[in-house]
Amino acid sequence: MSDYQRDTLLLFAGIGVLLVIASIIGLQLKKRIKSPNSVIDNLNTRINSWWVMVAIIGIAFLLGKLAVIFLFFLASAIALREFLTLTSANSYDNYALIFSYLIALPLQYILVAMSWYGLFSIFIPVYGFLLLAILAAITGSTHNFLERTAEVQWGLMITVYSISFVPALLALNIEHYQDRNLLLIAFLVLVVELSDVLQYVFGKLFGKHLISPNLSPSKTIEGFIGGVLSASLIGACLFWITPFTFIQSGLISLMITLLGFLGGLVMSAIKRDKGIKDWGKLIGGHGGVLDRLDSICFAAPVFFHIVRYYWT
Repeated sequence: MSDYQRDTLLLFAGIGVLLVIASIIGLQLKKRIKSPNSVIDNLNTRINSWWVMVAIIGIAFLLGKLAVIFLFFLASAIALREFLTLTSANSYDNYALIFSYLIALPLQYILVAMSWYGLFSIFIPVYGFLLLAILAAITGSTHNFLERTAEVQWGLMITVYSISFVPALLALNIEHYQDRNLLLIAFLVLVVELSDVLQYVFGKLFGKHLISPNLSPSKTIEGFIGGVLSASLIGACLFWITPFTFIQSGLISLMITLLGFLGGLVMSAIKRDKGIKDWGKLIGGHGGVLDRLDSICFAAPVFFHIVRYYWT
């Protein structure tokens, strides 16, 4: 068994143990409080969803790099649909929407699979943005032109460009870390998602002071501090699956958890503007795919470039 296989097995075994403990706690709470309790029901639904999500990610890791890239391609496709369904795009935007779904989305992930950094890093925010504006203009409709174009551009930026930087970590050639880049993806996803979960838990247990009630009525200062610091500590302890030292891993974890939190606020602002609570209903207890990936959208590109510039 190689070092990579051993570390991957240990990581997923550890995640499995945590989920088993969480499931037992959730069932015990359900038994003790026999009357309906929305918090406990939501907690158990989230735990069950995490079992499914970890299983899907585990299978992708088992199948290899192309499977992981394809998994995030599917996630981007679903997230893009969730985002664009809520925009003011109309029949005049059909060319822009066709370009987004049938050209920009698959081409971005093909470039990632080819490890063509020089193009996948600028394709959407440069060429894609310019072409989207052209495609919207040639239809001749000027009604809400800027709003419609910006919404499609922002949707591509968040759901395709940003998310694609997670599997793009596979393209990095890190010294003394060859063939282990999948673990770097696991580190990013695990730390950011744990931060979200722990912010929720600390918020429910100790939360009293709301951070931004207009954006997110459930985010509290206590939840934010507890979740970010505990997730950063866990990230530091996961240094053994990364090319970082303990201190570096902790600092990077702090950075991506902060970015994840701020990204969540931005996405909450968009949802409130559109008058919705969740982006979708695909994942029980979590809403849509974009609800689960909104934090990663903001953390992934920064994480990728820090690793690229300092470890390759």
